[in-house]
This record gives sequence, structure tokens and C-alpha cells, in this order.
Amino acid sequence: MPDDTLNHPRILLTGATGYVGGRLLQELEPRGYSIRCLARRPEALQSKVGPSTQVVKGDVLDLAGLKPALRGVDAAYYLIHSMGSPGAFEENDRIAADNFGEAAKQAGVKRIIYLGGLGQDDESLSPHLRSRQEVGHILRRSGVPVLEFRASIVLGSGSLSFEMIRSLVEKLPIMVTPKWVSVCAQPIAIEDLIAYLTAALQVQQSECRVYEIGGADQVSYADIMRAYAKERNLRIRMIPVPVLTPYLSSLWLGLVTPLYARIGRKLIESIVHPTVVEDDSARQVFGIHPMGVEAAIRRALAYEDGEFAATRWSDAFSSSGEPPSWFGVNFGSRVVDSRTTQVNCSPEAAFKPIQRIGGETGWYAYDWLWGLRGFLDLLVGGVGMRRGRARPDVLRVGDTVDFWRVEEIESNHLLRLAAEMKLPGRAWLEFEVTGTGSSSIIRQTAIFDPVGLLGRMYWYGLYPIHQLVFAGMLRGIANQALRLSESARPT
Repeated sequence: MPDDTLNHPRILLTGATGYVGGRLLQELEPRGYSIRCLARRPEALQSKVGPSTQVVKGDVLDLAGLKPALRGVDAAYYLIHSMGSPGAFEENDRIAADNFGEAAKQAGVKRIIYLGGLGQDDESLSPHLRSRQEVGHILRRSGVPVLEFRASIVLGSGSLSFEMIRSLVEKLPIMVTPKWVSVCAQPIAIEDLIAYLTAALQVQQSECRVYEIGGADQVSYADIMRAYAKERNLRIRMIPVPVLTPYLSSLWLGLVTPLYARIGRKLIESIVHPTVVEDDSARQVFGIHPMGVEAAIRRALAYEDGEFAATRWSDAFSSSGEPPSWFGVNFGSRVVDSRTTQVNCSPEAAFKPIQRIGGETGWYAYDWLWGLRGFLDLLVGGVGMRRGRARPDVLRVGDTVDFWRVEEIESNHLLRLAAEMKLPGRAWLEFEVTGTGSSSIIRQTAIFDPVGLLGRMYWYGLYPIHQLVFAGMLRGIANQALRLSESARPT
């Protein structure tokens, strides 16, 4: 029976730049809800929302900034977690949840909908699972009715677990597997998870309630990998070994999957615990009959094989952690490498190869050096090159491109990428196209903001390689622009 006060709710959505939040936004917008998205970097989300969706700047760690964002809101989704955060995170989680609950109470919010994690509510849980359950307790303590879903592995195109499984099965016909691959879980398809989150707006509820949700099957990671192999007509063999710790497993995953070491370790620490549904009341209350593992994989592959995922875990800003503080040291003078070339084609043609850079296309010169840099980044816990890009020829602000992220893009004119690899400083790579008619100038600029002596040693130590790579990249872009321009001319 629907709650009449929430028939046409005004919604605040947090986590819209993340995997689940981005999918939920795409489900809610066509339904005509009044939606407001909270984002630390509104510019990264603005191009991804519909014309009627409002994007406001705010941070859950700032109580004062939360209050105006929650003003006039009926229901608020809390889809924030710290899987990607570096260092100690539990205290930040507590502060964020306490702030959100307090601001929601003061604003008169009628319901908070929170997505947490399955697992026994005890001290044996991993720090991340324990923190996610603690967040639920803190939100309930605010006095606002909280509807908490607890879910296990999420399977869908672009999800963290699915991309890990796909990479392992596709690349390793023979796998040495640690103990955690045999732990029981109850994966849920992203479509079913979104169905639960959407239905939570209308279900009658005036008190706090926790619902455990999962798919139709209770399986292990090994079972999921076998199911994936079956769908892809691949043969795999798994050799179990008892000695791979979460740390060693995370390094191993970082070498062969899109997961880098920090994310991999936190994921494994969470999945060494069984995550299965013990209270099945959610199916009766919501009337949702979730699909099984094979169906979820089949649907995910339909998107992956088409080189499309509506959202991806790696596009969330939390996937790369918070920007480093560099221990309070100010950034020094920037080092700039800027070069130009003229091409006999229109600005539109000149910009096309720039818009396709990275991912499967590569970097137009010395891709093996880019790959080596990504490998070294993985070894020190960075993101590496394995995130690729979501779409082969479309970029939006906030998208990942290997170990870069799109900071700004203007059609046929400008692309600026911010580096997310491990560096003793900050770095950007910018491409600007100017011109008219059949003549264009491409300016390529690499900017490095070093931290102290180490930063300068890094830049100048790699100076010869930078000269080689940057010159080759610009030359490759210009050549590709000419080829594209010539192929588009009528014969």
C-alpha cells in the first residue's frame, strides 16, 4: 500500500556520480520525480542529468552545506560508501552519516533510503562491511525513518565485481585461486537492485526497517566465474591454494583486472565473509522476484559486448580516492610542455582523434610506454591503465580515460584530462583545437605541478621520455586527423 505523502516525492540523490547512483538516476528521471543531486563536483555531473534535475554542490562531511541541499526534500537516498577511500575511513563515515541524519531531521525529510552490505552484524566483519552497517545505525539514530537495504555482490555491466570476474576468466584459463573464491554470496543483478531502490519510495513505512536483498542463487565467486565462462563458451581451470592473503591477492588482481591494489584489497577483505540473505521478507514486501546469476551475467554481457555500460564503478570519483593533501605543502611553480601542429582539415576533423584517445584506441604513439607507466602505477597502488574508457568516441566531464579523468571538454575545441596515477605532484594533459574552414591548429599541453624536490626530480628525470612520447602523440593525432578527414571526403 503506497504512502500518500510520498506519491510525488521531492528526492535528494547522493552518489549520482557512482555506479549504483548513476543507474538509479536514469531510472528515476523518466518517472517525472523532482530530483536534486548532491555532488562535491557538480560540473562532473551536470552533463549527465536531465533538464529537470537539479545539481547542487555539497559534501556530507560539511553539515552547513547539507542543510540547504535537503531543504524541501521528502525522501533522500544515501548511496555513499568508502570502498575507494585511502587510509582510515571509519571516522569520516561516522561524521558523514551523523551530518546527513541531523540535516535530514532538521529539514523534515520523511524517509532516508540507504544501501548497505550483507553480513553478520558482529566484530568479525571486515572494516568496510562493519562501517557500512554502522552507517545504517547512525542514520536510524537521527530519528528519521530509514529504509536500509543490505546487498551482496552487484552484477551488471560496469560493476566492480563483474569487471573483475570478466577479466579473470577472459585472461586466465588456468587460475591459482585463494580461499575467498569459495565463500558463499548471493549476488544481485543491478536491474533488480535498482528495482528495490525505486520501489522504496512508495512502500508504506513509518518506522526504520532493514531489508536483506539478493538474487535467486547462493553461489561462490568460483561459481560466478564458471557461470561467466559458460556464457562465453570458455574453459577455465581453478587450482586452489591456501596461502594467498588479501594483500597478495590484491596485487595479483591489480595485474590482471581493472582493480588496482587498494580497491582489490578492500573488496577481498569484504568477500571473505559469507554475504547471503537470511531474512527473505523483502521479496514479499516489494513483490520483486530477482533473477539468478546466469541471467544477470547474460544481461551484463549484452551491454559489455556492445561496448556500453550506463555507469561504471571506476567513473565514481571515490574510485581513485580523495585528492592528496601532500602534508600541507603548497604546490610549486608548474612545469609546462606545450607544442602545436597545423593540419589541413577542419577543427571538427582535427578534434575527432582527440575525443577518441585512450582505451582501445590508445595514445597514438609509444603505447607500450604508456602501458609500462600503468604497470608501474599498479605496483605502487595506483589505478593503472585498466580502467579504459566507457565509450569509444564520446567523452563527458567526469569520465575516466585509463589513468586520467576528463576535467573539461568542449565539442571540437578542448579536452583537458587530470591525472589520477600516483605522482609527486599533480598533472594535466590538454588538447585545444582552433581554426576555420580546412585549416586547424592542434595545441597539446602537458602540465605538471611538482611537490618539492622529489616532484622536480621526477619530471626532469623523465624529460627525454616525455619529449619522445609527447612529440609522437601529437604527430600521431595529426596524422589520424588527416586520415579521417580524407576518408570523409566524397569520391
